[in-house]
Amino acid sequence: MMIEPLYVNGHGPLHRVPAAFKLALLVAAGAGLFAVHDARWLGVAAGVSALLVWSTGVGGAALWRQLRGLIWVLAAVGGFAAVFQGWLAAAVVLLRIGALVGLALAVTLSTRSSDLIAVCERALLPLQRIGLVDAGKVALALALALRFVPEIWRHYQEIREAQAARGLARHPLALIVPLIVRTLKRAEQVAQAIDARS
Repeated sequence: MMIEPLYVNGHGPLHRVPAAFKLALLVAAGAGLFAVHDARWLGVAAGVSALLVWSTGVGGAALWRQLRGLIWVLAAVGGFAAVFQGWLAAAVVLLRIGALVGLALAVTLSTRSSDLIAVCERALLPLQRIGLVDAGKVALALALALRFVPEIWRHYQEIREAQAARGLARHPLALIVPLIVRTLKRAEQVAQAIDARS
């Protein structure tokens, strides 16, 4: 059964907006943000995206678990941009990424994974009719990707805790190798299940 790693059950305004409309707005907003180069407007966009995330009712701890890995990426990107392009350019880049991440997070927090997959499958039907893609297979791949991301993260946390107890937390191979083995085993189990059902 598909789990809901990000979805927050609620009845807020964003939850009531149809998934197709939210995805269309997300695509349009993403394209629009890359056309904006004024840090003030990007700051407004980042603020709006933060308000939308807050309106979903997500808890602070859950939100931190989703964003803590991104902090290091943003720090690296911001530092690189500041050194080579200046602080104003770094602010523009960080505000744009922050706004995009916030909008995407607001959509995923307020929309069930099954609804997102159904919208993507319907959107791909025209391409299926002309023989470019198989909408069902793409939807299945998306469903598996959404299912595997939180599972891989859970495996990583379990392995890290186990290795820390053995004094191996600082050794990267002690984390990476067991994680790869677990992921490959799980992928093989899923592949076998799909073959059995088809």
